[in-house]
Amino acid sequence: MLPRTEATEDVSSNMAAPAMKHNKHNKHSSNAPSHPDRTDSRNSQSPSQGGNLTEDVDALQKEIGGDLKSLKKVSGLLEHLTLENKQLEEQVLTVSSSVPLRVSAALSTAEESRLKLESLLEKERLLSNTLQQHLQGAQVWADSIGQVLGQLDTLERHMKYLQCLARIEELSDSIQQYLMTNSMWDAVGAIDRMASLDMGLRESGCSHLQAFLRETLRFWHKILKDKLASDFEEVLTQFHWPFISPPTQTLSPPANTQELNSQLEQLVSQLVSLQTSDDLISEKKETLSRPEQSQTPPLSLPIQIMLLPLSKRFRYHFTGNRQTNNLSKPEWYLTQVLIWMGNSSNFMDEKIQPILDRAGAKVNARVELCRGLLTLVQEKLSQDAPRLLYDDALFCHLVDEVLQFEKELRSTHSYPRAYPGILHILLEETVLQKWLSVERKMAVEKVDAMLSAEGAWSSQYKDITDMDELKAPDCAETFMTLLLVITERYRALPCPRAQLSFLALQKELVDDFRIRLTQVMKEESRQPLSPRYCAILNAANYISTVLSDWGDNVFFLQLQQAAVSDGEEILGPLGAMETGRLASLEGSLFEALLALLERLRGDMLGRLLDAVMRDVKEKAQPYCKDRWISLPSQSDQATMSLSSSACPMMLCLRDHLLQLQQMLCLPLFQMFWQGLAERLDSFIYEDLILYNHFNEGGAAQLQYDMTRNLFPLFGHYCKRPENFFKHVKEACIILTLKVGPALLFCDVLKQSEEDEGILNHQQPSAESALNELGVYKLAPSDVQILLNLRSAWCVTGRV
Repeated sequence: MLPRTEATEDVSSNMAAPAMKHNKHNKHSSNAPSHPDRTDSRNSQSPSQGGNLTEDVDALQKEIGGDLKSLKKVSGLLEHLTLENKQLEEQVLTVSSSVPLRVSAALSTAEESRLKLESLLEKERLLSNTLQQHLQGAQVWADSIGQVLGQLDTLERHMKYLQCLARIEELSDSIQQYLMTNSMWDAVGAIDRMASLDMGLRESGCSHLQAFLRETLRFWHKILKDKLASDFEEVLTQFHWPFISPPTQTLSPPANTQELNSQLEQLVSQLVSLQTSDDLISEKKETLSRPEQSQTPPLSLPIQIMLLPLSKRFRYHFTGNRQTNNLSKPEWYLTQVLIWMGNSSNFMDEKIQPILDRAGAKVNARVELCRGLLTLVQEKLSQDAPRLLYDDALFCHLVDEVLQFEKELRSTHSYPRAYPGILHILLEETVLQKWLSVERKMAVEKVDAMLSAEGAWSSQYKDITDMDELKAPDCAETFMTLLLVITERYRALPCPRAQLSFLALQKELVDDFRIRLTQVMKEESRQPLSPRYCAILNAANYISTVLSDWGDNVFFLQLQQAAVSDGEEILGPLGAMETGRLASLEGSLFEALLALLERLRGDMLGRLLDAVMRDVKEKAQPYCKDRWISLPSQSDQATMSLSSSACPMMLCLRDHLLQLQQMLCLPLFQMFWQGLAERLDSFIYEDLILYNHFNEGGAAQLQYDMTRNLFPLFGHYCKRPENFFKHVKEACIILTLKVGPALLFCDVLKQSEEDEGILNHQQPSAESALNELGVYKLAPSDVQILLNLRSAWCVTGRV
């Protein structure tokens, strides 16, 4: 098959030849009709054929050209194209006849596949029916076999049940035989194997078998334990156990010490081997009797036996109708237990602990003994605490003794904090609420007493300079000591929620004391310069300082984190911002109280400054009304001296500063004199300088009074007191300017006013000119006013 381009060229040539021939004979007839073939060919061309036709015409033009002699090649070209056209038609006919054959073959293949599929489906249906019939027939056999297997399983379980019974009987007979032959180690091993069998049956549903095994184990365990305990107690007696009084070196050691040590080690090791069976027997009983200690491991068996004589003595003396069983004397049994712990510590460390280590028992003998003795104390305390809820004095005494016992237990006897002591008994809801109410009641009573005491507002360290930096009055120091004692009480509590309850109580007490200070302050506000008023101010500052230090204390930081997690129920609702500040340690638990105390302190300082300023202003009236415009110049005076009218004001300032320096603590006095300097600066500038006109002598006298008399009064408290009187200092600079510099400066001010709003880099600004003179606080407009106060300007009319 020829390419599309060549075929198109042949057809074009065939069509073009008659047209050219016709045009040749009719070239003079422009109105002759077009050839029909040529018209049809033009109408039937597609866009792509149009492009090929153009190429064919170009090829024909190239073949023939413009030479008429080349027209003889047209016949050969026409024959060639006709041949190609015939070949193309044959190819088209061949392809058209082969397509139906392929379709028929595909349909035939599809039909064969359908028949095969139907055949396979029929086979599958027949096979399924056959299989179903087979399963129905086999179900009878399966049911029969299932019954047999069930019977076999039942027989097997019965056999295992009987084997367990036989094993129990075998172990029981072995234990009996070992006990008869006094083979204690073999008996202990058989007991241990029986205990292992008991633990293996723990998940079994054979309750009767479990009960039988447990009873059998309990029976033989009791017999073996009683025998070993009896022998152990005899050996302990030889070692003078229990040590009721401190052991002394005067007791001669037994003659058979080596044999006793051997027996002691053997008996302790055998008792340790019985620990597993003992734990199995006693675990349910201990869980029911002491649910709060169910998480702690049971006591070691040798320690249990060693505790028996101590337990008998404890119950003999501190239960029943004995005189030693006195509710008002909890220290008797608490101290007795601590004594027993101390007396027994050496024996436990030197004799029992090495044996336990060799036996593989990972326990501390001394700690185990303390645990056992604490069990007696806990039982006693649980009985006594509810009976003392209605007697505040006895209850307070009980709490104090329990806290002291816990402290000594943890410190002196190194009792681990992982094990509970006896403080958890005080955390029971009724006991805890009683404790909180008693603490509140006692604290309020003590505050009432300390505020009404004769020396409540005087410092007990007033005669000792080094110890009286904060000058705290006795009532404030006693109050903070009271809070510190409360903190030390609840610091050791194992529950953060209980600690937060006491913290809430402390905050309540602080706020109550602040309100009391406010009430006393209002009574003394008519005499703010009195020692009592200053003592109240010192008290507020002292409490604020201590609370700020507490906010950085590790203990209160830990409470702060506990308050973020679950403190809203106790401390009240916390806002999102406050919670975030507490969580990030930016704030503190005492932030709200510190803000209230700061407000009280600021209010009292303001009243104090007002009182001093009233006195100073009264004494300064003659000084303010002095004739500053007519004072003699400095050259007319031999020496400069303080203005006589300023003496009352200066003496008043000096006396107040000295008085308040003695009565106020250093931080408060610094705040006071700085505030006084600020107010005094404004007063002198506004009521004296701006109110008067000054000649050269008056300005010089004012500068002398300020720089040589007023500023040095405050020079005792800082190195550069003039920095706290910027208005007065800079006003004196302006008033004492020489005439020449003053005139130049007036020109600068005038030029600055004229050039206002116009950027001029050549001319210096008024601010820069003032800075060169040392004036930074006053504005150019203020300087203009001060220049107008100079009498020389008034005479010359310059300004």
